[in-house]
Amino acid sequence: MKKILIAGAGGAPTENVIHSWKQDKSGEKIIGIGSEPYDMVLSEADVLYQVPYAVTEGYKKRLFEVLDKEKPDFAHFQNDLEIRVVSRMRDEIIKKGTNLYMPSKEAVEICVDKSRSAEVWMREGIKVPVTMTVNNEEDLKKAFDKLGDEHGNIWLRSAVGGGGKGALPTNDFEFARIWINRFNGWGAFTAAELLTKDTVTWLSIWYEGELVVAQTRKRNAWNFGNRTLSGVTGITRIGETCSDNTIDRIAMDSILAVDKKPHGIYGVDMTYDRSGIPNPTEINISRFFTTVYFFTAAGLNMPSIFRDIALYHRFPSLEKKINPLPDGLLWIRGMDRAPKLITNGEINRTINLME
Repeated sequence: MKKILIAGAGGAPTENVIHSWKQDKSGEKIIGIGSEPYDMVLSEADVLYQVPYAVTEGYKKRLFEVLDKEKPDFAHFQNDLEIRVVSRMRDEIIKKGTNLYMPSKEAVEICVDKSRSAEVWMREGIKVPVTMTVNNEEDLKKAFDKLGDEHGNIWLRSAVGGGGKGALPTNDFEFARIWINRFNGWGAFTAAELLTKDTVTWLSIWYEGELVVAQTRKRNAWNFGNRTLSGVTGITRIGETCSDNTIDRIAMDSILAVDKKPHGIYGVDMTYDRSGIPNPTEINISRFFTTVYFFTAAGLNMPSIFRDIALYHRFPSLEKKINPLPDGLLWIRGMDRAPKLITNGEINRTINLME
């Protein structure tokens, strides 16, 4: 029996990967590691081990203890900071006999830092919101002067981390200063042009420079967005499959700009500017987004494709590599409820909509 180790056990991003793996009953033993016991007890993993947070002392020692005991054939990680830590010690992990299907070390370093990826894209001529690192109050003043829209608004956020970490749209310098202080964020925050609220993600798997599969999803709404200052939570409420040649081209250009030979998972997040052009804002590298089970339920099991390549060197047979799913499939999510795969037509036939 093959063994897979996966990190973040019990958390939604990891559990949707595990759920996808278990759906096709391929029979691997799944070893879950995580740092939060109250999350871990919700996991579908076959066996569980607690480890320290990746950025704390003791993580490497404990991870290697698990590797030595379980001897997994393959390991996968689902959190940016943990991915960066593991990427830096990948050679030691591989020497233990555990395979990793990850992008290059350089690509990981670039993509987990939004300011670095933005610099690469600008240098390559890819349209992005003009972005600068905010090291001090003088930088913040420059950001408002150079990047503010017609109402003086800029977009602030942490350079590392997902879920809209530290995100704030504002035209108030003093509020922005206090906000960055609150997060101890000088040197760790970026300021950028404020784009529209329309976002899209191009999730893809590559193997040694060749695209295996990619699927586009737009986000129609956030859960709990009305409870944040930015309106962004990272928790998709309504996702919808879609396809657009412009999105495909920009996503591929964005990936190839940071990695000339892509290998592994690349999820390009894009936000539309006021001219209707999708601008890449980040690449979620070497991990699946939280709602990847949406694609699995719709008939495209990307975690299993990824696993099959990593464990068995088995590749999918697809009629279309890019956007094989039909447009217009909706994935509707809420708290403490199972998500639902549906279309707008089915909604209209099910619910008596008021005229």
